[in-house]
Amino acid sequence: MATPKSKTSSGSAAVIDTSKNGSSPERENIFNVFRQWGYLEGDLDPLGFLRPRPTPELPTEGEYAREARTIYSSTIGIEINHIYSPERRRWIYERMESPMPDSEVTDKDQQYILDLLIRADVFEQVMQQRYLGSKRFSLEGVTALIPLVDELLDTGSRLGAGELVMGMSHRGRLNVMAHVARRSPEEIFAGFEDVDPRSVLGSGDVKYHMGATGEYITRSGNKVHIHLVSNPSHLEAVDPVTVGRTRAKQDRTGEGGRERYLPLLVHGDAAFAGQGILAETMNYADLPGYTVGGTVHVIVNNLLGFTTSYLEEHSTRFAACIARRQSIPIFHVNGEDVDAVVRVARLATEYRYQFGTDVVIDLIGYRRHGHSEVDDPTVTQPLLYKKIKEHPPLWEIYADDIGATDAPARAAAIRAEFEAAQKGAGKVTKKPLMRDLPKYWDQYYGGLHKPEYEVETGLSVEELAELTSQVAAYPEGFHIHPKVKKLLEQRAEMGSGKRPVDYGMAEALAFASLVKAGIPVRLSGQDSRRGTFNQRHAVLVDIENENEYVPLENIAPGQARCGIHNSTLSEPGVLGFEYGYSRDYPEALVLWEAQFGDFVNVAQAIIDQFISAGEAKWNLLSGVVMLLPHGYEGQGPEHSSARIERFLQLAAKHNIQIAQPSNAAQYFHLLRRQALRHWRKPLVVFTPKSMLRHPDASSPIADFTQRNFLNVTPDTEIGEADRILVCTGKIGHELRAERKKRKDTSTAIVFLEQLYPFPEQELTAEFARHGNDGDIVWVQEEPANMGALFNMLPRLQRIAGSRHVLSVKRSSSASPATGSAKAHEVEQKTLLTLAFTTKG
Repeated sequence: MATPKSKTSSGSAAVIDTSKNGSSPERENIFNVFRQWGYLEGDLDPLGFLRPRPTPELPTEGEYAREARTIYSSTIGIEINHIYSPERRRWIYERMESPMPDSEVTDKDQQYILDLLIRADVFEQVMQQRYLGSKRFSLEGVTALIPLVDELLDTGSRLGAGELVMGMSHRGRLNVMAHVARRSPEEIFAGFEDVDPRSVLGSGDVKYHMGATGEYITRSGNKVHIHLVSNPSHLEAVDPVTVGRTRAKQDRTGEGGRERYLPLLVHGDAAFAGQGILAETMNYADLPGYTVGGTVHVIVNNLLGFTTSYLEEHSTRFAACIARRQSIPIFHVNGEDVDAVVRVARLATEYRYQFGTDVVIDLIGYRRHGHSEVDDPTVTQPLLYKKIKEHPPLWEIYADDIGATDAPARAAAIRAEFEAAQKGAGKVTKKPLMRDLPKYWDQYYGGLHKPEYEVETGLSVEELAELTSQVAAYPEGFHIHPKVKKLLEQRAEMGSGKRPVDYGMAEALAFASLVKAGIPVRLSGQDSRRGTFNQRHAVLVDIENENEYVPLENIAPGQARCGIHNSTLSEPGVLGFEYGYSRDYPEALVLWEAQFGDFVNVAQAIIDQFISAGEAKWNLLSGVVMLLPHGYEGQGPEHSSARIERFLQLAAKHNIQIAQPSNAAQYFHLLRRQALRHWRKPLVVFTPKSMLRHPDASSPIADFTQRNFLNVTPDTEIGEADRILVCTGKIGHELRAERKKRKDTSTAIVFLEQLYPFPEQELTAEFARHGNDGDIVWVQEEPANMGALFNMLPRLQRIAGSRHVLSVKRSSSASPATGSAKAHEVEQKTLLTLAFTTKG
């Protein structure tokens, strides 16, 4: 059995004041070596498998060496020499070497901590006994997480925190729900009881993925609201969502928001080292468009991932080493020196509030059971689990450390409390653990679409002209680029009706109208300030001094905020952030733009687990907008398709909206509809590339005064038709050009602007306008195994009546598009020909 740590040998004993020894060159040299390398010889693994690494640079003889070793090579190890700022490193050195008066863990604190440890361990033991064979992902072996979070909340509340926004995976989640979110044990145990299967058919989620909210009273008597974010099994996917939600809450609050809302992310060691989305989230931590003033990261480090040893998880000594790419501190701490854990939690929280950056705590312990309690870990780690079997629970070790002889009696009383709660669990009326949605969600709703949800989106010519005067303006003395100056002159002509309006101007008018009406707009993506295709220019740059001017921030006095941000080169990290932001700012129009729609598949986990399924799994709504450039233009397999088929496959029960606006005015109305309508659903928009400024897709200013977005754009040039071509996006304009070339007067071309929810009534009415005999032909650019074909054919057949339903498309292909521009041209011409000649 591992030797239990005593207080005299623990990191708590490292709380010594060395300042009385003064400073000398010899002392400073010795301490500098330990500051840099001391953690390598630290006593950090409770079971002793991660042994101290002999480091010849660390001296072993002399008073200064003993002092330095006690501080830096004990049960606390710090990695901070990668931090660029000497001030920040010095701040940590001073607190390690000359602790502040309130850094001691008092006897009263220890009694309180012991109670937390008993509750955490016994809670797990009761579930193990009562629900044997059920997955629960126990916290046993790292139950020091509970006093760690308690200290973080206590310190944070004294520094201004009023809410903890917490993201974590399944390991220990039920324990956190009970002891941090303060949900009653009866509620949690009820999740293991039988439920009426009819109540959850096709919806809901497992208990250890659900979110939770509650109120936590700290030792200082402060109240902190707890928001545990719902998460999927996809490890670390919740990270950017949590940070995005935190930023939204902070932005809503304004001044003081960074202090009030404290983000905490709890990771497993294998996931922290292995999942790239965590690195993407940390990478934008200090960028103005994404910062939350620092996130506290806690690695619940079992030195084991499922069945994989830490030696196979990462190439570095510690999982936390990936954080060294950031200029942030890493605190390693032995999870069985609980006083040291509490001290580190206090230090890390103070650092976050002092410097406004991320901080990492590497809480090293073990996992008492298999990965999911039904797994037998002795098959893959027999020696480790032989040692764990003989190892006492942490509360017993800590009780011995502090001399708490009444600990067994306290544990028995707590066990009786939990067992009584378990017996009453079957009588508990099932209620959502996340029950107190913020008031700002009161006026928004989900569910199936209803006609009464619709709103008018058109503006008067006068309103459009007034918005144009601001959108196309820049300050006197601003040295604007000649090309951008010409663009703004053209936009001024568009807004006054002298020139058709293109997509870039339509978007600017939509955004301007919303911020003027008090609706915030936030758009981020790779190169989104200018726009991948040079179409946006939301931020003007002075060519002489690079000062910036944002017209959308200067539309009207008292307007809402408008933020247009260039993102990092990340898809899942940034899309997850924007989804999270939309969750706590439902009034805002929140958009993420892919550089090319093809790259959206890098963010597939965010789309699958949160955007498309969040309402069904957790009853959580979002109005996030995804702008995905899409269109076949001979640019190759990776610059053609945003994978329409995948989004249609995810669509059910009106969970998302999918649209491809065929012209600039439609895009304008679509954006305004998304913001003004209180039916909150994610919106997927397949945006154009070559058609952004094309005359065929530009719109007269009068179209912006129309009542609303058209789910179906009718063909008003053709009445009775022998053939009705149904399509979306760019191919429709090419079909119209081909029809004109052929002088065809018997073929109608109908744009399906909204693919989902499918506008059956509008499309049926449009078919009726063209007679009852003509064939209906679905035309798409994508291969037969891609695009909307599989989704549209059965829908069209249902409403076709006696008409034949045909399709024109590229042949099935493993790749979305050809890499040859000439081959593309041949294929495209063939598509156009077949569209007008294919017969049933």
